[in-house]
Amino acid sequence: MTRRGRRRIIGPMEAEVRYWLLRPAQIVERRQACPVAYVPLGTLEWHGPQNPVGADTLQAEGLAVLCARRGGGLVLPPLHYGETRSESLVDVTGAEHEEVARAMGLPPENFLPDKQPFSATEQVLNYQRLLLHILAEAESLGFRLGVLVAGHYPLIDHARAAVQLFNKRRYSKYHGMLAWACLDYLFLEDRYPYAGDHAAGWETSHLLALHPETVDLGLLPPKGGAVLGVEGRLPPQEATAELGRRTLEQSAELILKEVGHRLDNPALYKQHGWCLREGLWKTPG
Repeated sequence: MTRRGRRRIIGPMEAEVRYWLLRPAQIVERRQACPVAYVPLGTLEWHGPQNPVGADTLQAEGLAVLCARRGGGLVLPPLHYGETRSESLVDVTGAEHEEVARAMGLPPENFLPDKQPFSATEQVLNYQRLLLHILAEAESLGFRLGVLVAGHYPLIDHARAAVQLFNKRRYSKYHGMLAWACLDYLFLEDRYPYAGDHAAGWETSHLLALHPETVDLGLLPPKGGAVLGVEGRLPPQEATAELGRRTLEQSAELILKEVGHRLDNPALYKQHGWCLREGLWKTPG
């Protein structure tokens, strides 16, 4: 995605791009070549009996690493927790949350709202503040674009809220970093009728591609049978590593188009209400 000689991929596709595993000189080299920081966001949540509970974060990290290897930039440490524990979790509010808790060897009352130190609204605000803090840290580390990569789908709303608030900061708007948030399946809904699910064929395929050692399809019942805490149009029994690789690569390709356009046109996205706009790279000029 080189343009005007500013960005280039450093090293092979297997190159290390995770910030916390690199030495200072390696970080400086990659950041100067492409000043993009990817921040994977996920959670710890039931993803069927066949998948690890860190599935969302693992997918976000895998996608972020793929983007950084193909288009340059670095991946900051993934965030596995900190989101609201009172809303939008299969473990807490799903139709089968009591069965999920028991399958984890936990009493369902562990997840009642009165067990939390903060209200649901306070938890949301705390998480958004945390994302703002992370973006500010990325800005202080010399990046020009910070990309929040949501793995747990509800987090895209919190990420977008944080991005809008961050981009309105006077310093960031006129001197600092631009921020953006993305979610893999939203780029592919027109290609796959089953894009996006919870622990069904879509997500399980991603995990087979990224971390096959963590997946055990043998724990699933025969196709057609209900699977605890799994929702989606593609049965998890039909998941394949090939599908996972293909859809991750296609998502990464479109994310990199958005990233490249933002690096080349930061002022465009700093206009009021423009930071979340997507697809502007399709328009010439």
